[in-house]
Amino acid sequence: SLCAAGPPNLSYQELKDLKKANVLHIDVRERWEIDRFGKIPESINIPLGELMEALQMDPTEFKEQYNQKMPSKSDPVVFSCLAGTRSKQALGFAMSLGFS
Repeated sequence: SLCAAGPPNLSYQELKDLKKANVLHIDVRERWEIDRFGKIPESINIPLGELMEALQMDPTEFKEQYNQKMPSKSDPVVFSCLAGTRSKQALGFAMSLGFS
């Protein structure tokens, strides 16, 4: 598991390589940040304040809201934000809900 030794930091190239392997990439920046700074290709935006609720949604509801299959607790997921603080919080939230 990538987070066994604590939250990993990925380089841009490592993220690109992971995306080829069907890793779900969740960008936890606010929507205005996406509008202002741009969307990362093939990522879904779930602002940090919505993440706990989103990860506990019914899979059908998740798909309707985010246009993406809801990750299972064992699916590989990468979180990103602007500086790394919110993505570390997101990882903690996900792990507290049983995501590995």
